[in-house]
Amino acid sequence: MAKPSNGRERSKDGSWAALKDSQTDRRRAAEVPRTPQSESPSYRLAYVDDDFMMREELRPVRLQLELLKVEMILAERGIKSTVVMFGGARIPEPGKDAWAARNETQRASLTAASVYYEEARKFARLCAGYAAQFNHHEYVVTTGGGPGVMEAGNRGAAEMGAPTIGLNIVLPHEQAPNPYVTPELSFNFHYFAIRKMHFLMRAKAIVIFPGGFGTLDEFFEALTLIQTKRMAPIPLILFGEAFWRGIVNFEALAEFGTIAPDDLKLLNFVETADAAWQIIADHYEH
Repeated sequence: MAKPSNGRERSKDGSWAALKDSQTDRRRAAEVPRTPQSESPSYRLAYVDDDFMMREELRPVRLQLELLKVEMILAERGIKSTVVMFGGARIPEPGKDAWAARNETQRASLTAASVYYEEARKFARLCAGYAAQFNHHEYVVTTGGGPGVMEAGNRGAAEMGAPTIGLNIVLPHEQAPNPYVTPELSFNFHYFAIRKMHFLMRAKAIVIFPGGFGTLDEFFEALTLIQTKRMAPIPLILFGEAFWRGIVNFEALAEFGTIAPDDLKLLNFVETADAAWQIIADHYEH
């Protein structure tokens, strides 16, 4: 809190602040003499009491905090729109070991899929290059912050000197921030639902590379929101048509009647970064 020479206290935005701020009281509470009463958990200030904040009854508050923290930081950075890149954490960089392979068939498939790492990297460079004219406040490359395709996306943007967002989540394996995420834009989540919201809230395009259950979850979440008009009809771009048609028979859904034939038009299949960027450019008439 700023304190001008006239002795009046004001908040950072210049507004009058008559009440003591929470940071000051947190420090003062820590300086209280240690007694059985002050050492009791009940005496802790609620907002710095980890045990209290982790209680089951506080789940609604924790959900709100995960939504609010990231939103405040992105707003303060002036980030107005993003391009979201989903894809497999297990896809290696070309020339690197397919570390996730459990047998030779998987090794061959993942090694061949390394072309997507390079295309993701190239696509992110194209996106970041265009974003420069907006001072990197628009079209900010956003990934799940982990390895594989996510790393490639953050890497491509970082190579262009652009800020790039990583939305990590606590998992037992695979998910640690890659070194190309802008440190100040490296976030971590407990709740999948809030993480998904942040992926989509500012998205001007969603680009999806081959991946596993997590990628499929993210893909169908976005597809459903667009199909049901709960989200703007932004470009939804799938890299690797053979992969996607091999795991999902989209036409069968339309033939059976569980989706409308026109719903198939929501899908855009590409093989290259240039083709993907052209779809976005055409959509927004760049």
